Amino acid sequence: MTRKRAPGGPSSFDHSCFYSSFVIRASSLLAEIVKKKDPDSMIEIVRSDITALDVDAIVNAANTTLLGGGGVDGAIHRAAGPELLAECRTLGGCQPGAAKLTRGYRLPARFVIHTVGPVWMGGKRGESQTLANCYRNSLQLAIEKGIKTIAFPAISCGAYGYPISEATQIAVETTREFLATTDKMDKVIFVLWSEDIYEAYRRLL
Repeated sequence: MTRKRAPGGPSSFDHSCFYSSFVIRASSLLAEIVKKKDPDSMIEIVRSDITALDVDAIVNAANTTLLGGGGVDGAIHRAAGPELLAECRTLGGCQPGAAKLTRGYRLPARFVIHTVGPVWMGGKRGESQTLANCYRNSLQLAIEKGIKTIAFPAISCGAYGYPISEATQIAVETTREFLATTDKMDKVIFVLWSEDIYEAYRRLL
């Protein structure tokens, strides 16, 4: 005599339903992976004047007073006009590695993110961590303010004396790591003022 299996037993397993559920979950996972862009596709390098870029924000390699100085810092203050200095006076300075935001005033960029890079002291005083924090904190502040496009100079590579190859490596690696964790940034541009710095970036990208 053949024994009948009870309804809902092993023979009643709905394979088609299981397969459909698996396909839906796999498709959702694939869509999530595709949505996250390759970090390198969001990074660009140019030789240009950072004060002329029409982006959401440019980054100023400032000093701790935020009251202007030489190099990129002075160029940004001149291009933005005296209103930038007036706002900077209200910020109480900035510690190395930290970042603060102001309006862009007469610049094409809507905002300026001010960050203070480390002075090179031989590499044994936490310079690499401070420099990484400049990029990381500037990008985090940009995300918090809804900024989608941002341009960086080569922080600490001028008067602060940071070795170009090491500074470039930190800039690119920190930016890549940050972009891999967010889908809220569209473009990061490194704006480089000399051929040797441009080539150092190009080799990494």
